[in-house]
Amino acid sequence: MTKQRGGAGGRGGGRGEREGPRGVRSFVAVLLPEAVRLRVDEAAAALRERARGVSWVRAENLHVTLRFLGSVDEATLGQVRDALAGAAAEVPPFRLALAGFGGFPSAQAPRVIWAGVSEGAESLVALHARLEAALGRRGLPPEGRAFHAHVTLGRAREPRGVPGIAGLLEAAREPLGEMRVEAVHLMRSDLDPGGARYSVLAREPLAGPR
Repeated sequence: MTKQRGGAGGRGGGRGEREGPRGVRSFVAVLLPEAVRLRVDEAAAALRERARGVSWVRAENLHVTLRFLGSVDEATLGQVRDALAGAAAEVPPFRLALAGFGGFPSAQAPRVIWAGVSEGAESLVALHARLEAALGRRGLPPEGRAFHAHVTLGRAREPRGVPGIAGLLEAAREPLGEMRVEAVHLMRSDLDPGGARYSVLAREPLAGPR
C-alpha cells in the first residue's frame, strides 16, 4: 500500500490491507500534482488568516473527490475497484484547471470552503456519472446529492459556518494551476491526531475514446 503524501500510486489492495472493525474509510478522487497543491495552498493563506474555527486540509492532501464511500469492507472495496476500472475506461484523459474560491452552502457563512474548477468540470461530471452507474449495477446506493466539482480547502467546526469571509471568497478569481488528468484513484483515509493520512488502494487510467 502506497502512502499518499500527494503523489500517485500503482494499483494495490488485496488481503494485505486489512480493514479495521468498522471497515476501510475510503473515497474515489482525482489527485493533484505537487505544484498545483502548493499553489492552491499558498493562495489560500489569506483565508486561513481571516477564517476562524476551520479545520484546514493539509496541502499534501488536496484533491478532487469524485465519491466518498465511508467505511466499507474488503468485499465492497473489490466491487468499487471493478466499478472504477469500468468507469475510467469510458472517459478519455482531459485538462483540469482550478481557479477561485467559494463555499457551501453559500459564501456568506460557508461550512465548506473550496477551490473551484474552471476547466474540466464536464469531464469530471461525466466520470462521476459513469462511476455512480457502475456502482449502482453492483448494488451500491447512490450518494444522494448533486455532484459539484471542487477541491475542499477546509470545513467549519461549527454548524453555523464561517462568517466574515464572503468578500475574500467572492474576490478570489485567480488561476490556481492546471494539469492533465490521466487516471483516477481509489483512496484509503486513516485518521490520527495529526489529521488524515491517505493511501492509494488502486489507480485506474482513463482510457475512453479521444
